[in-house]
Amino acid sequence: MKMSGIRGKSSPHRSVLWSLVLLIVLVVITVFALYSGVAGNESVIIWNIRAPRVATAAAVGAGLAIAGVLLQGALRNPLADPALVGVSAGAALGAVIAAALGISYNTFLSACIAVLTASIAIGLVLWVASSQGRIEVVTVLLGGIAITAFAAAVVSVIVTASDLAGSRTVSFWTTGSFALANWLGFVSMIPAMVLGTAIALAIARPLDIFALGDSAAFASGVPVAKIRIAALFAAVLLTATGVAVVGIIAFVGLLIPHAVRLLIGPSHRALIIVSGLAGAVVLVLADTASRLLLSPIELPVGAVTAIVGAPLFLVLVSSARARQGGWA
Repeated sequence: MKMSGIRGKSSPHRSVLWSLVLLIVLVVITVFALYSGVAGNESVIIWNIRAPRVATAAAVGAGLAIAGVLLQGALRNPLADPALVGVSAGAALGAVIAAALGISYNTFLSACIAVLTASIAIGLVLWVASSQGRIEVVTVLLGGIAITAFAAAVVSVIVTASDLAGSRTVSFWTTGSFALANWLGFVSMIPAMVLGTAIALAIARPLDIFALGDSAAFASGVPVAKIRIAALFAAVLLTATGVAVVGIIAFVGLLIPHAVRLLIGPSHRALIIVSGLAGAVVLVLADTASRLLLSPIELPVGAVTAIVGAPLFLVLVSSARARQGGWA
């Protein structure tokens, strides 16, 4: 399940073109989302309810997509995704622990605790998956499944045993929702999102060389361990702060990088930029659909992404397995 070599060439012109297209689409969807809904279009509703929701969806979508690029590149695993390797579940556990301790929801401190627990989660996964100085790709996924199941169980216990049950249910943390998004939560994500994106862009070139394998990257002068740690830390920052505000949203970080890679090629700098825009578009669109499809009933946005993403994930697994002649 390793990403073998640097396939194809990235076209700068194609990257710029797709960036412009996605930016235009994002603006159109944003305007539509701001002026669509059961409630009226009064300025107070648009500014205080819909605008922070759209802004949060765009930020979380961009963060998850960029995190997916980093995880797939750093681990050389085409199936890596924040929700599949335990990062999202670890972050959700941290956010619930913070709330249970009386720390205000949608705050910077809550996001910091989510980052801490997400870091511990991915650290445990990598510890289990490390063997003789290398990371076993399949074990990363198995470790992620175990960490996710454990974190989900602890979240369920905490929510059930505390007064959190009255305000936020287990489904909020496990399937994701933008219903509680506000400007305070959006602002609390920005520092980590900016830092994570800056780190991602700074290590984009070394990640290109990672595709040749650790030995080749090391021979090329790339500090493999440092770059991998930086990539994982940036992925945690981009994922955990969003999860702390909206809960777990799966498959965005898995599928968006693959789709963008097919469109523009494997260059990580272009992937980071275009995937970020594509993630923002997809999640704003998914959140708008979750509000309007069964209005006035609102679907969890994580359920919407999972309904679409799960079948595509199975296709992706089947395709990867066929290309490599089966997995022993």
